[in-house]
Amino acid sequence: MVARGSDVRPTAGRRSQRRNAVRLAGLGVGGAALLTLLTGCDVGKTFHGFGWPQGGITPQSHRMYDLWIASTIAALAVGVFVWGLIFWCIIRYRKRGDSLPVQTRFNMPMEFLYTIAPVLIVAVLFYYTAIVQTDVDRTSKNPDVTVEVVAFKWNWQFNYRDAIGPDANTVASTLGTTEVIPVLVLPTGRSIRFEETSKDVIHSFWVPELLFKRDVFPGNVRNVFEVDRLTTEGAYVGRCAELCGTYHSMMNFELRVVSPAEYDQFLAAKKAGQSTQDALTAIGENPLATTTEPFQTRRNENNFNKTSAAGVGS
Repeated sequence: MVARGSDVRPTAGRRSQRRNAVRLAGLGVGGAALLTLLTGCDVGKTFHGFGWPQGGITPQSHRMYDLWIASTIAALAVGVFVWGLIFWCIIRYRKRGDSLPVQTRFNMPMEFLYTIAPVLIVAVLFYYTAIVQTDVDRTSKNPDVTVEVVAFKWNWQFNYRDAIGPDANTVASTLGTTEVIPVLVLPTGRSIRFEETSKDVIHSFWVPELLFKRDVFPGNVRNVFEVDRLTTEGAYVGRCAELCGTYHSMMNFELRVVSPAEYDQFLAAKKAGQSTQDALTAIGENPLATTTEPFQTRRNENNFNKTSAAGVGS
């Protein structure tokens, strides 16, 4: 009887291991099928980009968007798998009477799964993140257009430059005021270099459809980035995305994307001494921003420096 029992136990153990292997294989096949189905439809559009800005107008924005969607799907797949295991264990191994459940150890398939799978997931995400990051941060020696972005409390100045670097010359400029939202005009189909600097504190240059926010530092630091090209004409709101003071939330601007011919005409008008509004009108564009409005500072003798105002009035 002892010999017979000892013969049965290894067989039962092998059967249990085969069942576990089949379950794991089924889960893997199911996960792969789920990912295939998800990638076959526009998941980002269905779920509003999972919080990522949609409608990108640069190749870099599309690459970052694709990476975000793929990473989110992978995270959701892992989450659903883990939640499934948790609830399965709660139901399968719930307390039945006063006896303890069978204690098992050295489950090699399970140990392999929770050791190797996270390493593979992190390695794949790191690989694609490094590729996209390198592509987004790449700069060239001779971009088609160079714009110097100057931030200050609480507005923007855009300088159109004739070369790259701090020693280049400004050929035209647009300065924002309290009454007029600054409009940055750029062409489609050309590589564009942005060189950022701040006059006071840290600001952040951000057009959601263009790229992720890029910090603008004071001092001698120039934060530089490029986009391969702008693909879609239109007007896009820009913002300061770094808390910079009282009117931070109202420190907006507008990016106006036009055709290369219209951009050349606009820049020629600016060089001839025309204002940004007159130059925009000359190319058939709305002279004022259409995506945002000027803010009211409400600085008057009733609510700003009241004591000084009273002293001057006397």
